[in-house]
Amino acid sequence: MIVHAIGHPSPRFLKKSIEVMNNRRRFLSDATTGIGSIALGSLLAGDRATAAQPVIDPAQPYAPRPPHYPAKAKNVLVIFCAGAVSQLETWDFKPELIKQDGKPLKDGPAVTFQGPAGALARPQYTFRPRGETGKMVSDMIPHLAELTDEFAFIHSLTSKSNTHGPAENFLSTGFVEDGFPSGGGWVTYALGSENQNLPAFVAIPDPRGVPQASVNNWGAGFLPAEFQGTPFSSKNPIRHLAPPPQVSAAADRAARDYLEKMNQRHLERHPADGQLAARIASYELAARMQLSVPEISDLSTETAQTMAMYGADDTSNPIKAAYAKNCILARRLIESGVRFVQLFNGAYASGGELNWDGHSKLKTQYDRHAEILDQPTAAMIRDMEARGLLEETLVVWCTEFGRMPMFQKGAKGRDHNPDGFTCWLTGAGVRRGVSHGVTDELGRKAVQDIHPLYDLNATILHLLGLDHEQLTFEHNGVQRRLTNVEGHRIAEVLA
Repeated sequence: MIVHAIGHPSPRFLKKSIEVMNNRRRFLSDATTGIGSIALGSLLAGDRATAAQPVIDPAQPYAPRPPHYPAKAKNVLVIFCAGAVSQLETWDFKPELIKQDGKPLKDGPAVTFQGPAGALARPQYTFRPRGETGKMVSDMIPHLAELTDEFAFIHSLTSKSNTHGPAENFLSTGFVEDGFPSGGGWVTYALGSENQNLPAFVAIPDPRGVPQASVNNWGAGFLPAEFQGTPFSSKNPIRHLAPPPQVSAAADRAARDYLEKMNQRHLERHPADGQLAARIASYELAARMQLSVPEISDLSTETAQTMAMYGADDTSNPIKAAYAKNCILARRLIESGVRFVQLFNGAYASGGELNWDGHSKLKTQYDRHAEILDQPTAAMIRDMEARGLLEETLVVWCTEFGRMPMFQKGAKGRDHNPDGFTCWLTGAGVRRGVSHGVTDELGRKAVQDIHPLYDLNATILHLLGLDHEQLTFEHNGVQRRLTNVEGHRIAEVLA
């Protein structure tokens, strides 16, 4: 060692020692990073190994595909009540709320989503025991109440948002943000359709308008565009299906035949062009829809008894009649093998006038909304049961969140509540006549068997024979899925 007179190491020695120490630090840092990279690579490889992305022929994107395991249901009908239906006025009976009517909520929030909280308010409708189960259900929905024994209720759902648009996103796509695929998009991406002349996924907007999150509820997100829902209703059919009046049927058919030959010739020259094949398949479906959609939308073939049963002939309430016709259309689509049908009851935020957002005058508004919902929806379920459709169809009734047990201060309505609300299921694979999950004695929060909406979506996929953890799509280097990184099937409602 070279030492200076005062006994300290020389600068050259210090420089050499620092280099050695830096090399050791770099080695340890690199080793740690390398081990982490190996671990991450292993995890990602495991994710890819367990993922079960469907094999899709671009020329036949809607061809039926096998599920991961034997399915209980082949089709899904989702009845989506937009605006957040109050669980306290419908399905979740709370006698303690009647006892504490008019009292302040002890240790409750001073301010909720839209403003100061008022006193606790009893249910605005009488509840009665229904069916063999004796479950207490509201007089607000007498026709649906008669079907109580057919339903499996989940009373303990929770959402991640108390705002309508993001909450609708979360229910339909599993994410509060925009840009993610809807549940119907995931299902048709995985399974295709049993009917090649109709869209695999149809969204039926309410006669009063589209829901708050609009097309996000039936969008394809980052999935291939062909898996987005096709929106149309009995009131607003698909536009531009018929050729212009000046084009004869023969000329239209000749043009389509010529275009098909040209497309086929181009595809033979470029067999690896999957986008071209998908585009051709889309145009071919559109051509077939020119015949199939007008036929399925033509309700004149329904009997007068059927129209009356649904309330589709109700001249005193045109909105109810239009929604009833949408219910008939939904049944006809399911009957024709459409894989996923999303039926909306209620439109966008409007102070509760056009949907179930009952902030200020809940009872007055719910009287109107319930009349529109009740008879047609109950008739649709009875009709599907009579036709044997529920043997292979899962029916889901849902809403984006619930409502608070107190009224808003100075108003006669309830504020948003994402911490405890209800949905129900019936049909294929469902254990009927059960109630699962519990909210507290006032109906404010889920306290037993708590289920985020991820679990509802996982259960829907399970009944279709799909493992929600395996149904993935790689987007921006991430294996995305409907249930994000969460979700468990709700075994208690399964037959």
